Amino acid sequence: MASLTIRNLDEATKAELRLQAARHGRSMEEEARTILRQAVGATAGSSGGLGLGRRIQAHFAALGGVELELPERTSPARPEPFGNDNGREGRL
Repeated sequence: MASLTIRNLDEATKAELRLQAARHGRSMEEEARTILRQAVGATAGSSGGLGLGRRIQAHFAALGGVELELPERTSPARPEPFGNDNGREGRL
């Protein structure tokens, strides 16, 4: 486990932490750990473990979706040639 030292904590904050810890029946150290876990979890866990695409989909899901029909490919895909002079190879 790692240790963390917090310097320059004002007395009012320390006193509030002590009172809050007492209300929750915890030590000040445990209360600080709980607060930090919640603060970090609120930002890191807000995605729910989903990637960007899934989060966007979930955000707009209430609006409904659109099903698009993809046309059948009539010819096989060809890679784009890489060369000089706008794709025409052999000339410099």
